[in-house]
Amino acid sequence: MILPLLSLAVLQSPGPPRQIGAFTGGPNAVPLWAGGAPGARGRAPEDVPSITPFLPPPDRATGAAIVVCPGGGYQFLADHEGTEVARWLNSVGVAAFVLKYRLAPRYRHPAQLRDVSRAIRIVRARANEWRLDPGRIGVMGFSAGGHLASMAATHFDEGSLSAEDPVERASSRPDVAVLCYPVITLSGASAHMGSRGNLLGNDPPPDLVNSLSSEKQVTARTPPTFLFHTSEDTAVPVENSLLFAMACGRARVPVELHVYEKGMHGVGLAQSDPILRTWTDRLAD
Repeated sequence: MILPLLSLAVLQSPGPPRQIGAFTGGPNAVPLWAGGAPGARGRAPEDVPSITPFLPPPDRATGAAIVVCPGGGYQFLADHEGTEVARWLNSVGVAAFVLKYRLAPRYRHPAQLRDVSRAIRIVRARANEWRLDPGRIGVMGFSAGGHLASMAATHFDEGSLSAEDPVERASSRPDVAVLCYPVITLSGASAHMGSRGNLLGNDPPPDLVNSLSSEKQVTARTPPTFLFHTSEDTAVPVENSLLFAMACGRARVPVELHVYEKGMHGVGLAQSDPILRTWTDRLAD
């Protein structure tokens, strides 16, 4: 099967991923809801989803922005897939907003989807304040954060013009999606059952599993998508990225997929790996 607009790179890469601490937000974090998030169970830090802005120098800014969703199986947020990625985006002139979304077991769906959708709306609604182009607001995610980003790319709305909250008048549709070794399907042999259990709990209804298996929700309105994965990923099989890319191909959505032969799950920027680190060059292209 030939996928339209699909670029496939199969490369080799040695070396393990580098793991660092958890992302908890920064001192300039912006709460997603001033009066408390919908369904919040309290007012502790874990009950307050937020975005932390990372802005490039004005002389390098392109006006583009990305909401970054770190991975962690919907149970924690990996900082090397948040802060480090944001700083790299800044280096190519892209503003980054690292999302601290709500986590299991305290929160399950739809809290996480509400959080990422709200984050995209906030960045778009406040684009003038951050000197951004409201038509160039994307989403990016790693592992389970990639699943969250893929849900944002397939479950969005254009906002409500009658909403009292001006943020809710903005569209939650990302203009581009970047999915890095993402969890995509929640059913079958390629599903990451840990992420599924944390997001949906035990024995979720089949229709909910189907609805949140992102490869089944791609339409012509899904934004252009970039994916990268490694073929030796044993935590989240590469079939996840292949399924989403094939769905984009069928829907005529512009898609670019890079599959590297070597590399463990959770590599982030893979800065110590001379081959795998080139995925950011392909994204910058």
